[in-house]
Amino acid sequence: MGPPTGSSGLGPESPAAAPSAAATQHQRAAGQLWLIRHGETEWSKARLHTGRTDVPLTEVGEAQARGLRPMLRGLRPALVLVSPRQRARRTAELAGLAELAPLETCADLAEWEYGEYEGRTTPQIRAERPGWTIWSGDPPGGETAAQVGARADAVLARVRPALASGDVVVVAHGHFGRVLAARWLGLEPTGGRLFALEPAAPCVLDVEHDLPVVFRWNLPSPAG
Repeated sequence: MGPPTGSSGLGPESPAAAPSAAATQHQRAAGQLWLIRHGETEWSKARLHTGRTDVPLTEVGEAQARGLRPMLRGLRPALVLVSPRQRARRTAELAGLAELAPLETCADLAEWEYGEYEGRTTPQIRAERPGWTIWSGDPPGGETAAQVGARADAVLARVRPALASGDVVVVAHGHFGRVLAARWLGLEPTGGRLFALEPAAPCVLDVEHDLPVVFRWNLPSPAG
């Protein structure tokens, strides 16, 4: 499945090739924001909170990343931003993004800093703090939701001007990606709890009638 058309900025009356029915219903004046979580790691497979720990992709994760190539090859990104963690950069490389545009490392795209809860599962944490989730309880020694939201806002401040020139691709992490989507929509950072984000499952954020929208979410990787 190829990416949604319309990133060229051509209007509905352009003499270029006729747009598809979907593109006709959803005209865009500029590019789209593609949000991609990294592929599977041993820690993500075990559902361990993985922030600063720089774990590699599993073989499955690498296959998931390579599986994104057919979906992304039609993009002509104006900007590709990648988290400094190796699992995100390797995903970007295997997905072929480096062949489409330079990969720019962005420190603000790093995953939520989990502090003392790094490497632990939610059930393990709940044994000490019943009912806890990252959305309702700040991890000791880690970041608050507001701090992660501020980083997401900084990323979007870079993304929005670039969208005038074409698509932007962001390769990051599960919880941070969910916060980024929430902030794109104007929600509080904790609104990210509403958006489950699977490994190597691209999402497309856009603008419709001047309002930020989710255009596609958790597009399945062919390797899945």
